Amino acid sequence: MSDLTPFDEITAKLPQLSPFQALWNEAEELLRATHPEGFDVLEIGRMAWEELPEEEKPAALDALFYCWWAALQSDRERRAAFEAVEGQR
Repeated sequence: MSDLTPFDEITAKLPQLSPFQALWNEAEELLRATHPEGFDVLEIGRMAWEELPEEEKPAALDALFYCWWAALQSDRERRAAFEAVEGQR
């Protein structure tokens, strides 16, 4: 028998935000509310990073590196697919 409440069982299946992701979301919300005219994405990252506890920074940096690599790979794949289509014309 499970010691989890029905709420716990439902929420256990939801993706869990990292501390950096949570702070990123908060910073983005704040900037959208206070700067409806727009803002630089770097402001979100810097605000989140500054609020992040020191012990969380290594994991956040690893996640940023991974995201950068994933974006580069995705861009390379899209570019190769585009060039393949263009080469067939």
